[in-house]
Amino acid sequence: MTVTVATGVAIAAAPDVVWAAIERIDTHTGWMRDAERITYCSERHEGVGAEFECRTRVGPLRTDDRFVVTRWEPGVCMGIEHRGAVTGAGEFRLRPLAGGAGTWFVWDEQLRFPGRLGGAVGERLARPVLRRVWAGNLRRLRALVEAREDRRVSGR
Repeated sequence: MTVTVATGVAIAAAPDVVWAAIERIDTHTGWMRDAERITYCSERHEGVGAEFECRTRVGPLRTDDRFVVTRWEPGVCMGIEHRGAVTGAGEFRLRPLAGGAGTWFVWDEQLRFPGRLGGAVGERLARPVLRRVWAGNLRRLRALVEAREDRRVSGR
């Protein structure tokens, strides 16, 4: 079985500005509350083929998971494959809002949990928790991007 978790947020900044805030994967710990530490495992730090490990914590559960970037379209999409305890795939997708009013940012994941993390039962229990955690992460990303954009526009 696979669990799908998707959430999105409108960000008052252009897709290239939002992309600039997410393209350095090791900075995701600044807005992802569940990501404690990100370490690159490849010479490549961006683009398809970049690999990294992430110490992930959700409540009392901790895992060290390995990821590889599978899709890299600046300003449009970043895709990853989970290769750790939890397997699956995820994407960050960005699209401009009508009238240039900002960016709609979607975080979509399809995950499979191993038996030691509850298997299918763990997936069902994790879905609402992960959705809430990731929605909070996207609110933090929005605040970070919009604060940077406000400083850029005001010249501060």
